[in-house]
Amino acid sequence: MQSVSGSALPNSHQALLKNQHLLSGSLAILGVTSAQLLLELPCGGLAMSEHAGVFAALKRHESWNACFGYDDPALAENRYDSIVVFLPKARAELEMRIALARSLASDNARLILIGEKKEGIGGGAKQLKAVAPQASKVDSARHCQVWSAESIEPAPVFQIQDWLGWSRVECSGVSIEVAGLPGIFSQDGLDKGTQMLLDTLAEQPVEAERMLDFACGAGVIGAWIQAWSVARETAVVSVDGIDVQSQAVICAKETYTRNNAVGTIFASDGLAGIEGLWPGIVSNPPFHTGVKTDTSMTEQFLRGVRGHLQPGGELRLVANSFLPYEALIKRHIGRVERLREDGRFTVYRAFREL
Repeated sequence: MQSVSGSALPNSHQALLKNQHLLSGSLAILGVTSAQLLLELPCGGLAMSEHAGVFAALKRHESWNACFGYDDPALAENRYDSIVVFLPKARAELEMRIALARSLASDNARLILIGEKKEGIGGGAKQLKAVAPQASKVDSARHCQVWSAESIEPAPVFQIQDWLGWSRVECSGVSIEVAGLPGIFSQDGLDKGTQMLLDTLAEQPVEAERMLDFACGAGVIGAWIQAWSVARETAVVSVDGIDVQSQAVICAKETYTRNNAVGTIFASDGLAGIEGLWPGIVSNPPFHTGVKTDTSMTEQFLRGVRGHLQPGGELRLVANSFLPYEALIKRHIGRVERLREDGRFTVYRAFREL
């Protein structure tokens, strides 16, 4: 098998390869961000990613048991001698990920935590030592730290429902209950961009009998649209949702169930894996990957959204005003107008030309 260039891998994955001597027995890796890592490891095992695109790539490696997120049924099976935890973006998510790791551990298992210094591995190490005081730093490599805890104490079966929380958000006199998990964008309440988007939807609703919420997060937009229609005693439209992250998909389904909303929630890395046409598409897309500004997902979405928007259908999108989306919307969909802007956010509306 041809070796993958180390430079093609994230720093944390390179740091693991440098410390393969720490791995023994059956192996589980949590938080994989590049499936190329598996090509460099001689053994199989369990590999979990929260990213739908990475998960799809993991599934192509037959000697590995690929898992999508924290509620994959395969995570309840087997016991592992070595569990690698890659540092997630959110501190609260690391606590959840370590709990999952401990639920997968065999007796006398080793837990290995790896993360970049600039992304907070120092604080992550403190979280690890809170449950495994014997943990120690074993290496600094590729701008990362590698921590190891031998003979970690196994934990009870991991249940994602134990980490689920609820909050109430309100806009234009209509409130809904929203599910939250560590690492979810909407967990800290309704953000200003979504608030502005919902305000425009209340004032100028999208005229569509069926809609799609791209990058739906915890399902706020779709659930609110339907709750607003119920409150106004107008026809309720189904709103499908799509997101790339496992926690978002879990939360969106829970939010829809709690608020009696109707629609299908898809896990997909963009629109490429989704079939269908919608007369209305709404979105508050993210523009960060970790700590870096990254508009590539939204730019890809805007290039491909025409193929999923019915002729004459409307796209309604909110974004930070400094992002270069207006020209892309005009180029790929049609004439674009700004429904509202406040210097920080802008709500765009465009209709697909016939």
